[in-house]
Amino acid sequence: MKEFKAESKRLMELMINSIYTNKEIFLREIISNASDAIDKLHYKSLTDKSIKVNKEDFAINIKINKEDRTLTISDNGIGMSKDELETNLGTIAKSGSYDFKENNEKKENIDIIGQFGVGFYSAFMVASKVEVISKSFDSEDANSWNSTGIEGYTIKKCKKDDYGTDIILTIKDEEDYNCYLEDSTIRNLIKKYSDYITYPIKMETKTDNEVKLETINSLVPLWKRNKKDITLEEYNTFYSDKFFDYEKPLSHIHTKAEGTLEYNSLIYIPSRASYDYYSKSYEKGLQLYSNGVLVMEKCADLLPDYFSFVKGVVDSPDLSLNISREMLQQNKVLITIANNIEKHIKNELISMQKDRREDYLKFWEAFGLQIKAGIYNSYGIDKDKLQDLLMFYSSKESKLVSLKEYIENNKDEKDIYYACGEAVEQIKLLPQVDALISKGKDVLLCTTYIDEFVLKVIGKYEEKEFKNVCSDNVDTDSLEEKEELNNLNNNEKDLLSLMKDEIGIEEVKFTSRLKKHPVCLSTAGDISIEMEKTLNAMPNNEEINAQKILEINYKHPIVKTLQELYKTDKEKLKKYSKILYAQARLIEGLSLDNPTEVTDLICDMLV
Repeated sequence: MKEFKAESKRLMELMINSIYTNKEIFLREIISNASDAIDKLHYKSLTDKSIKVNKEDFAINIKINKEDRTLTISDNGIGMSKDELETNLGTIAKSGSYDFKENNEKKENIDIIGQFGVGFYSAFMVASKVEVISKSFDSEDANSWNSTGIEGYTIKKCKKDDYGTDIILTIKDEEDYNCYLEDSTIRNLIKKYSDYITYPIKMETKTDNEVKLETINSLVPLWKRNKKDITLEEYNTFYSDKFFDYEKPLSHIHTKAEGTLEYNSLIYIPSRASYDYYSKSYEKGLQLYSNGVLVMEKCADLLPDYFSFVKGVVDSPDLSLNISREMLQQNKVLITIANNIEKHIKNELISMQKDRREDYLKFWEAFGLQIKAGIYNSYGIDKDKLQDLLMFYSSKESKLVSLKEYIENNKDEKDIYYACGEAVEQIKLLPQVDALISKGKDVLLCTTYIDEFVLKVIGKYEEKEFKNVCSDNVDTDSLEEKEELNNLNNNEKDLLSLMKDEIGIEEVKFTSRLKKHPVCLSTAGDISIEMEKTLNAMPNNEEINAQKILEINYKHPIVKTLQELYKTDKEKLKKYSKILYAQARLIEGLSLDNPTEVTDLICDMLV
């Protein structure tokens, strides 16, 4: 028995137990090697006219023998001589396919997907013994390579009628490995990992004492076909079959990149969020293939978090099958592909927003929150990528609009007005909003908890600032109104100071921005009332208080009453102050610290 050439048995133990933690990929590796062997022979037949082969006859055959506990994978590819068996299988991590590709890298028609060597040894995860019977296409001799693992291997002559390679795995005699002798398991593994190998993968099936060979794989993947030859129904059927979604996707993006970087991608924008999408258990990622062979079920590095709803596949010959998650994160090819895919998704969504508004509104309902979170969670780093995708309800248009559309509809405005609340109709009833709408202003009505945080992060859009109409820095008054208001506030500063001290807030002042309502509540500083609500609703969070300002409509009859009480009954004025403040809090949807006191005060006023 010969020992393996390499840094020893420890390398093999490390490889089997660490590199491949998922045992079922052994079949993917062996099938990939078989495909490589056929590729080599096909290539030689194109360059050497003396070699007569028919491409239609190429196939990979799989046979299960439960009695002997063997699983056999056969190909009619190029085969290996005794020296090649010694070189390719006797040296761990020696890749015959890799060498073949390197030596012919400037020639066409080469499509080698694996690295024969490392992947082959994954067979020992499920097999107690591996036998390789191979006959080179240009030799009359066949040889058998045998090994039971790290102890070593033997090579001896044997008989084989045709060129090619048979790999016979003796499955471990333990219950956990019995599944690899089941027809259904092997079929599922082929469909999962090797469905798009370009040669037929056939399995023996018995019906009425007749043995037939049935092709299991799909051969040519949809993403490698020409777009003009694929119908919308085929695209949608592939999506539903592949990703188990009974609803049609809103859109698909089919890309073929050639040149210094080659890859095919077929990605979909779903029409709805999956049941677990907004849960911690959800895993993002695209299926990653290397020449039709599945490398990773969900490659998270191909998608940014804000596009995590996207489903699809990416297939590149520039990626190795034997690549780990850690290597993927540093892989320049993958990074470039990911950047390209991100641009394609963004462009498709913008196109949908512009030309297929109904579809975009479905998308926004399902995934708008994720787009907003993408802006907020990155502290605005990604705002330039995502802000054009945002949609908010316009008070003037009575529908959702983009920020760009808001600007186009309100060209004369220097700011972008918005207000926040739980529902559109509720926000419209806010005194500040009602007053602005009556002046013909367009207000974006924000109804999700994250909206204001997002707008704060963006800061400006096309040089226009976002202004919360419920803050104290919104200025829509004329010069005459400003002058009249300033005089009133200056003349009544003692009255306002008394009210402020009684209520215990930042400020009390008269305002001209209310239409018919007597009071409203505004804020100073960066924390608005809606932000206060959101932050205080979070678990384990310290209580946050916005700097509240009570604004009193300077044209409302209540002003005269307050002025009169300041002169005649300051104690009664204090009671009025508490009632007005409670009224303003209720309008904003805030609770009362002492509702019993307020109801008693109201009753006193009524009596």
